[in-house]
Amino acid sequence: MRRSLRSFYRLFTIARTLARHDALAFVEDLGIAPGLCRTLRFFSPRRKSGRPGQKLASALTELGPSFVKLGQFLSTRADLLGEEVALDLAELQDHLPPFPSDQARRVIERELGQPVATLFSEFSEEAVSAASIAQVHFAVTSEGEEVAVKILRPQIERAFRRDLDLFYWLANLSLRAQPRLARLKPVDLVRLFEEQVTMEMDLRLEAAAASELAENFEHDPTYVVPHVDWERTARRVLTTTRLSGIPLDDREALLAAGHDLEEVLTRAAATFFNQVFRDGFFHGDQHPGNMFVDSDGNIGAVDFGIMGRLDHETRMVLADMLLAVLAKDYRRLAQVQVDAGFLPAGRPLDSYVQALRSVCEPIFGKPLAEISFANLLTQLFQLTESFELEVQPQLTLLQKNMMMAEGVSRVLDPRLNIWSLAEPLIADWVARNRGAPARAREGLQTLEATLRRIPRIVENLERATKELANDGLRLAPQDSHRMRWSEKVALAAAFTAAILALFALLY
Repeated sequence: MRRSLRSFYRLFTIARTLARHDALAFVEDLGIAPGLCRTLRFFSPRRKSGRPGQKLASALTELGPSFVKLGQFLSTRADLLGEEVALDLAELQDHLPPFPSDQARRVIERELGQPVATLFSEFSEEAVSAASIAQVHFAVTSEGEEVAVKILRPQIERAFRRDLDLFYWLANLSLRAQPRLARLKPVDLVRLFEEQVTMEMDLRLEAAAASELAENFEHDPTYVVPHVDWERTARRVLTTTRLSGIPLDDREALLAAGHDLEEVLTRAAATFFNQVFRDGFFHGDQHPGNMFVDSDGNIGAVDFGIMGRLDHETRMVLADMLLAVLAKDYRRLAQVQVDAGFLPAGRPLDSYVQALRSVCEPIFGKPLAEISFANLLTQLFQLTESFELEVQPQLTLLQKNMMMAEGVSRVLDPRLNIWSLAEPLIADWVARNRGAPARAREGLQTLEATLRRIPRIVENLERATKELANDGLRLAPQDSHRMRWSEKVALAAAFTAAILALFALLY
């Protein structure tokens, strides 16, 4: 009861802030606390200029760090908010006033157990950047290496925990107020947001993500990931080598430095593609502030608090969907989504095929450079409401980063499309992973897994036979003999099937 009262009071405060920024329409559309929203709008009659998404972004900024993060997280959900609102939320800047450097020093010394003067020969008093969760100071280690030191904000965990409790309360309230929102999995979304924020607040996990990403590109000098200084890294402190370069979207500076913009975009496309499809592990916040171009034209990245993962099965689904789109085989595209569990059983497949055609057909006949695959993906997600498709959270972060990548591409050179530059990589990857040899490899792997399970199946059968014979159910000698004979028949049948499958795959 006390928690509900506290949440309702906090909701009232939030609603007042939304009303001040003329941003209550978003909450009203979700059907949450409509009476309260109408009352506050009545007492806040002034209307502000700007798009609904801009008003909402302004209100979230005032509400503080948790809400800025939530807005950025929701910017991936164009199916829930609409494309225009999602794009406006994607512009939310995670900038806050820095906390004092003496607090930063205390955090470092408490976490690393040594004085700052021992760890660093130089430590900047001014933070070079400050966000909702942490801020960054430049420093020089006692060994003379230039580094960037990221330090978690004091008491940030407690602040986020308070707001996360509210977000869960709102998610459950929205389900009670509007059962139709169950398809959007609001509680699961909050849980996913919690997991993301929790990982961001343990800088050791960010260090591990940077290390894994660097390992994936160990033999590719065109993508630079800073080295982690593990001796100066803990839960609330992360120290990495310092990167320098020109922000990826600073067209004039790149041209002035003599960079070939098409080459820069080609490298950016390759690194994005390799992260998503080759590795299934990608930088989840690839906005221009986190991406740089060094003097050699290589792409450098920082800030690995948000990372995305796509398992092998999801990447194969994406590949099959891509092949179906390129072949204009909309029925196959629909069937792939049905097989993956995206489309509920019993829904009219023909109607869904028609809807897919309406989204995809307009892009054909256009030059590849004019096609926005991020917008195509957004429109496909918008079909989820009409056909009650389950939202796939693992794809929403990918969609957001595709939109960011396309935005940078169009700023640098509107004539180029980052996906047209990646086309050779896409074609090669699809051929290697969805062609006949790849399917044969999958079949062999499945066969190998089946063969490995056979001894355990036989062992379980033998154990069950003994337990039945010893406990309760008594088996006659002839029955026990028949069961052992059945085990041998089952084993022989399994091996025969395996051999036939292997023969079919090889010949």
